[in-house]
Amino acid sequence: MRHYVIALSIIAALILQIMPMPAWADLYRPTWVLLVISYWALALPNRVNVGVAFLNGIVLDILLGTSLGVHAFAMSLCIYVLAANYQRLRNYSVLQQVVVIGILSALYHLVVFWFQHLLTDVLFLFEYLWPVLTSMLLWPWLFLLLRKVRRQFRVT
Repeated sequence: MRHYVIALSIIAALILQIMPMPAWADLYRPTWVLLVISYWALALPNRVNVGVAFLNGIVLDILLGTSLGVHAFAMSLCIYVLAANYQRLRNYSVLQQVVVIGILSALYHLVVFWFQHLLTDVLFLFEYLWPVLTSMLLWPWLFLLLRKVRRQFRVT
């Protein structure tokens, strides 16, 4: 079972990312996949890296019906920044990590917007950044949950 914990958590994040929600709540949907991959990239950088982020970004592009490569590039960029600084970031407190996750989530959403604006001429609305706030609020709980799962199943 412990060999599948990372994959199962990412599959759960993909399901949460595409799960139908009311229109008013969909504006605030956190970036589940980015959060889960960010946790695993901090905890186990030798197993979850930019390649895993790119593949899951491609899957997210397919599931959301966006142009192929948009989410893949944005997620790869964010995980690259995280992986390049993981030794420093994993020593931060959870509240300091919230700020870093907020910056990475904002980068993710802005890169996705950039590509969609170039490809489909979408206009920027402030509502595109609401998921940044919900991702920041969700990070401490998700961090504690995934850390407990990692320790309980002895994922290394």
